Amino acid sequence: MAKRNDLKALRNLISEAQTLLMTTNLPEGRSQRANELLAAAVHLADDLLEQSPAATLGAKGGKQTAKKGSEYFRQIAAKRKSFKGGRPPKNSVPS
Repeated sequence: MAKRNDLKALRNLISEAQTLLMTTNLPEGRSQRANELLAAAVHLADDLLEQSPAATLGAKGGKQTAKKGSEYFRQIAAKRKSFKGGRPPKNSVPS
């Protein structure tokens, strides 16, 4: 997720471009269409500024955990209890 200040700066740039286009009249209605697109971009930027990044990530986390299934986590817990995880010990061979 982008930093809050970066999103604010982007929103301000889009808004300034929209203001400039309001005073310009391009052929074939291009300035009106560009103005509509910039208005939509300002609304999207405002929406991103209102959302909480933690809430977005939290909602995704439960779904990803569910994909692995309970058996996977049972195996991980069993390895922790019996110290079966990690690098195997070195076999010291006398030289």
